[in-house]
Amino acid sequence: MMIDMKPPPISALAGEALTPLELTRLIAASPALARQQRGNSELVLVLPGLGASNASTALMRRYLSWLNYDVHGWTQGTNTGGVRELLPGVVAQAKELHAETGGKLNIIGWSLGGVIAREAARENPALFRQVITMGSPVAGGPKYTSFGRFYEAQGVDLDKFEAMIQARESTPIRIPMTSIYSKRDGIVGWQASIDRYNSQTDHIEVSATHLGLGISPEVFRILAQKLANA
Repeated sequence: MMIDMKPPPISALAGEALTPLELTRLIAASPALARQQRGNSELVLVLPGLGASNASTALMRRYLSWLNYDVHGWTQGTNTGGVRELLPGVVAQAKELHAETGGKLNIIGWSLGGVIAREAARENPALFRQVITMGSPVAGGPKYTSFGRFYEAQGVDLDKFEAMIQARESTPIRIPMTSIYSKRDGIVGWQASIDRYNSQTDHIEVSATHLGLGISPEVFRILAQKLANA
């Protein structure tokens, strides 16, 4: 799939101010969300986005726990943005959870957390049942996000980074994947959330800000359905 990738427009970035409205929508949708199919204590690991911690995914994890999944936040505090530095810790946690229960993990990653989730699954497919990303720049990395300048300030060559990501995709991810994206995303250009490398990826569009993906009722419903049907 060929799509012209670009960072989100300034208008979308300004739209992130509407994020609190997602909480209102979530409250209104609570009765319908409560009727979603329940799990059977399957493992779920949730990774936060750049600059965020487990606090950012608390409502999501609480909902999935209520649906009877064995839900875990990650163990690394704040997501500092270094995929190669953070990846070993995620893999070690996944191996520990897998060893304790014998079950495969459903791994959910928000934004950069989704990039880390994909790399964990790429290197260790036997540990995971599926990968679900939310507003993640799976193609191109930071080049097509509003954080591009943040990475450039740290000396990152964005073109080289994009080429490195493309090279990584020569090793396919061999488990089911879902990419949740929004054209209202003011942080990650939605085109970068389209996985052009792995044909088994299911792309699902929602209407939410980037910061609102973690409290979006649409996203909660999709997560419940994907987990139930894994």
